[in-house]
Order: sequence, then C-alpha cells, then structure tokens
Amino acid sequence: MSEKKAPSVLQGFKAFLMRGNVVDLAVAVVIGAAFTGIVNSVVKGVISPVVGALGTQSLDNYSSCLKAPCTGTGANATGVRILWGSVLGSTLNFLITAAVVYFLMVLPMSRFLARQEARRKAKESTDEVVEVTELQVLKEIRDALVAQHNSGRIGS
Repeated sequence: MSEKKAPSVLQGFKAFLMRGNVVDLAVAVVIGAAFTGIVNSVVKGVISPVVGALGTQSLDNYSSCLKAPCTGTGANATGVRILWGSVLGSTLNFLITAAVVYFLMVLPMSRFLARQEARRKAKESTDEVVEVTELQVLKEIRDALVAQHNSGRIGS
C-alpha cells in the first residue's frame, strides 16, 4: 500500500493563506481602519460641535465624591471619587458613533441592496412568466394538433 505524506507546515500555511476567507478578513480590516477615520472625523467635526453648542464639550470633569475629602486630581487625589462624567461621555460618544455609522452607512447600503434584490426578483418573475407563457402556447399547439389528427380519423 502507498502511504500518503502529511502536508508540510509550509504547505499547510500556504493553504491557509490562500483560502478566501483569510483574504476577505484582511480586506475587511484594512477597509475598517480607513472607515474608522471617516466616522471619527464626522463625529469630531460635525456631531461633537453641535452637542457642545447645546451643552458642554467635555463631561470628563463631572464626578461625585464617595468618601470625603475629595481634593486634587491624578496621583495627588484624596478620597474616593466616582468619575461618572467620563462614563457618560464615553457612552454618548459610542451612541453618536453608532448613529453615524447606522444612518450614514448601514441604512443607505441596506436600502440600495434591497432595491437591487427587488429588481433581480422582478426580472426573474418576468422570465418565469415568459417561460410559462411559452409552455402554455406549446401545449395549446399540441392539443390543436391532437384534435385535428383525431378529427381527421373520425371523418375517414
């Protein structure tokens, strides 16, 4: 019996790299990095100034003192300080970023893809109707020929 050799490590690595999903993932990471820059610039350049005009631009300074005395900042701070403003600011930043991604990128792309799918289905249904119609015409021709053939026998 012939023995099959196990693929070498380099052959396995080459096969791994040549699979489509690895290349797709690499492209997605690169596009995602570029897309992050677009989203961040929209948030920082458009959304944040609007939010800042309505209220404060930085929530990081808002805090509550859990155990007094809360004095100083950083390494010189005393007491126990809850930095709820920082959490609120990060949460708002996430929600704003998610809204920008959804309303400016995901929603328009979903609508575009839905329109293309509807066009594709409409084209398929039109093709189906034509095929069904042709089949019906052929059946009618067959039936007419059979009827004509049968009527010719009866009269002979």
